[in-house]
Parts: sequence; structure tokens; C-alpha cells
Amino acid sequence: MGASARAAHDVLTGAIQRAMSGAMPLSAFTNVFAGNPLDRASYQRSNADWVAARLADPDSLALVLWNGKPLVEAKNGGGSQIAYVRAQMANELSDAGERLLFMGLWKETAVFALDMEGAADPADGPLEGLGRFEDLRAIALDLPGPDAAILATAKAMFEWRRRHRHCPNCGQPSQPAEGGWKRICPACKAEHFPRTDPVVIMLPVNGERCLLGRQAAWPQGMYSALAGFLEPGESIEEACAREVWEEAGLRTASVRYHSTQPWPYPSSLMIGLIAEVEDGEATADKTELDEVRWFTREEARSLMKGALTGARAPGAMAIAHQLIKAWADE
Repeated sequence: MGASARAAHDVLTGAIQRAMSGAMPLSAFTNVFAGNPLDRASYQRSNADWVAARLADPDSLALVLWNGKPLVEAKNGGGSQIAYVRAQMANELSDAGERLLFMGLWKETAVFALDMEGAADPADGPLEGLGRFEDLRAIALDLPGPDAAILATAKAMFEWRRRHRHCPNCGQPSQPAEGGWKRICPACKAEHFPRTDPVVIMLPVNGERCLLGRQAAWPQGMYSALAGFLEPGESIEEACAREVWEEAGLRTASVRYHSTQPWPYPSSLMIGLIAEVEDGEATADKTELDEVRWFTREEARSLMKGALTGARAPGAMAIAHQLIKAWADE
């Protein structure tokens, strides 16, 4: 990376960290992958000349993903951070814009993302010496929060792009538009936009105990919150009640909101809830869950500390972890 691009990278990264450290969050709690600090500047996406000018601007930056893995570098003080490259370089590697996404603005600096695929590691080719590619889920907690959120946005968008290379309406190849945020079919003129799949994830509670479940495929002793996709025609509360009934055989009396988490695997929004359930016998459905188990509040606290024999909580990156912790610490 040239000196000017490195300086621009350092300015952007430093400015984001300083701004976020003093920024007022939208809610009392921000999950991993939430908190993207970029101005998405969606009003500029349809302005092809403006986007082209930002791509040509030597101060514009780009992040890179290869087979879904982000290009990162070591961060001063430990951990990792996004390894930005010049947007001009990303444009040259973008297959005439097919693999390019306009992410937004940090103040006056335009930020793009490049999607690369294939067996050959670009860090051993055109991006040699600029960073290393790592699995996002594996390093999410080693990244600054804003970096993880920016990368999650790009990953989700690129997963959508891979699934919409052909028009779902007529089957013909589609083309990117509006900075990568829309695809157009030149054959039937249909327009396609990225989708987000809502998932309700809830912690059923009854008095001083909470219910957790486990799937047979999970690591030994792992227990987590219940979850399921929101279906058409359902409210969030109705989906929560349905999933609790289907998976554990319990009736829900009330639902309260905790927080949400963008989850780019491939493009979900996890809606975190606390579900007050009526008295009853909890029974695992043996389809989604292999087992359900009640934990007292004290047991839940020990679970979160890793001190409960025979049981373990989901990792801190998961919203399920935060739901359990929030209730245990009430």
C-alpha cells in the first residue's frame, strides 16, 4: 500500500474509533455486528456519475472480502482491524463493477467494498503485502466494534449478490445498479433489492428461572436461547409465542424487547426478546431441540461465568449470550 493510501487508512480508522468512543448509542446495548458508523448516503447510490467520481478519487478507500473472508491487519495495541486498500485498485479488480459495493461515507471519504472469489488467495497475488484474510466469525471479537459492523454489512450484501446473479423472475443474468444495492434484469426489466430475514430469538422466563435448549449437534454441554424465523403474516410477538410453543410446549404470556443483531450468515436480523411464559412442563420437540432445561437466576449467573458444572453458555459474540446475561444480572 502506498504512503498516501496508508495515511488515509490511518485517518479513517482513527477517526471512526475516536468518534465511536464518544458517540451516543441508539440503544442501551449494541451487539456484535451492529453499530456501522458509516453514512450510507443512499441518496447518492442512483447517481452513477457521483459514484464513479468517488471511485476515481485517490482518497477513497475499499475493504476486501475473499470467499466471504475480510482482509485484515494487526492493530496497534493488539487485535485486528480492517486493512483498507485504494478504491481505484478495488475498481480495477471488480469485474467491471460486478463485484463492487458502495458502502457509504466517513465524513468526506468514500468507502467501497470488493468481493473476490476463487481458490487462489489474493493476499498471495494482487493484494500481496496488504493484509491477511480471516474468517469474520472467528475474529469478530478481536475487531473494533465499528469494523465488525462494517464488514458484516459487506458480507451480507455480497451473499445476496451471489444468490441473485440471475433474475428470479425470468432466469436471465442480472446486472448491478445503484452502487451494488440493486440488481436489474435487462431481459424482463425486473428490479431486485437485498433482503433481510428476521429471526426471533428469545429467552423464556418464569419467575426466577429461565429456559434454555440445546441441539444434538452443538458442543457438549452447550445451552442457548430458543429461536426461529418470523413467518409471513406474523407479528414479532406472535412468532415468539409460536416458536416457544413449538420447541418447548410452553404458552407465552408477554414479550419484551432487548436488542437486535445483524447476522450475516447469510442475511438475518436477530430480534432479541425476553418471553414471560405460563407455568407448565417444558418439553423439547426433538426436532429443533434435543433437550430443554430450566436454570435458576443463580445458575444462570454461574453459567455466564463458566462455573456451572456440565453446562456452558453461547459465546459473547452471540445475542443469545447477551439475553441470558441481561436476565441473570437483573
